[in-house]
Amino acid sequence: MSEIVIVDGLRSPFIKFNTDFKDLPPQDLAAMVLKELLKRNNLKSEDIDEVIIGNVAQPPQAANIARHIALKAGLDVSVPAYTVQRNCASGMEAVAQAFMKIKSLEGEVFVVGGVESMSQIPYLFNDKARRWFNDLLRARTFPAKIKEMIKFRPSFLKPVSGLQLGLTDGYTGLNMGESTEILVKEFNISREEQDEFALQSHQKAERAQKQGILAEEIHPITLPGNTARIIKEDNGIRYGQSMEALAKLKPVFAPEGGTLTAGNSSQITDGAVMLLVMTEGRAREMGFKILSRVKMFSFTGVDPVRMGLGPAYALAKLIRKIGITFKEVGLFEINEAFAAQVIANLRIMESTQLSKKYLDFPHALGEIPPELLNVNGGAIALGHPVGASGARLILTLSLEMKRRKVLMGLASLCVGGGQGAAFLLQNF
Repeated sequence: MSEIVIVDGLRSPFIKFNTDFKDLPPQDLAAMVLKELLKRNNLKSEDIDEVIIGNVAQPPQAANIARHIALKAGLDVSVPAYTVQRNCASGMEAVAQAFMKIKSLEGEVFVVGGVESMSQIPYLFNDKARRWFNDLLRARTFPAKIKEMIKFRPSFLKPVSGLQLGLTDGYTGLNMGESTEILVKEFNISREEQDEFALQSHQKAERAQKQGILAEEIHPITLPGNTARIIKEDNGIRYGQSMEALAKLKPVFAPEGGTLTAGNSSQITDGAVMLLVMTEGRAREMGFKILSRVKMFSFTGVDPVRMGLGPAYALAKLIRKIGITFKEVGLFEINEAFAAQVIANLRIMESTQLSKKYLDFPHALGEIPPELLNVNGGAIALGHPVGASGARLILTLSLEMKRRKVLMGLASLCVGGGQGAAFLLQNF
């Protein structure tokens, strides 16, 4: 069977929560990126078998957001579309779905990706208000309605943040930062180590932005309205970031004795990513240049309390499946949910003792040289729009493998709720 390849990809700028994209619905943002991807590849509706998009928040005004995106981008109603949700790995799951559909002969050309507007995740009524509304709606007569209405209390108006709920694991009761503070203690990771990692993320991203490297994967977004503002760059990168500035930030998730701050954690972000995935044979037939081959992927479950260890487990599973070593890999992308979370994974993978203990691996999984990891910065600097991040890692890795003429690259991330995902890409 023909190899499965990525021929092109684009993303929006990644924009900090409640800033430039705060009023832009996720389906509109993603449609802008998809429309440009179709245009620059001269693709028509009849060329595309299906659209698959990852999204976490699942906006109620755009149920099955993939369908909304496809139609808003101008695709014909005959092109099917569906949405996938695997928390932070939703964008990777979209790629995996296309891979499996191609393998099962259900199509040859797929548009996949991910999108998230964390700015537009709704606030909810609390439980008391919910029960009151239900009782009011059930009241049939006017006196019954009056009886229910006088039961209203101002406390019913206290909202519940959907974003905060989404970033908290309902199984463990821990939010993502709290679970990472557990890893800090377990692996004895210092605040200074975390801040140093965060500093490097910003410095790499600043350099990549100044050199125009990030611009190669970004489609500028024209904001709707009278101002017609054009957003061209990620706005979370802190130019001139320093250890001194990072050291001043207070812990967020464990005020007493905690080490995770806004500076060494990923940013809450809005963004969209689109990829064009197809068989190699179809790509050649259509005259496309190939960006990368999707060789193999793996998803795995981990202890939800230690959800941040997902990359080590997923990479170990992938290495077992494909039979390579880290020394054969020229570039790595590991999503920077938190600096401490990445550091914990690196500790496990480079240690024989820890690889045996956590991964049941006979020796150290492998050491990742710092100069080969997240070379253009990661989510600490660029942001983490959860439904889009997995696809962003694959796009960024594919493009950098081309620039450096690297044969193989690995992309991985942790997943809220206790999972991990990893992809092996090959340069064409």
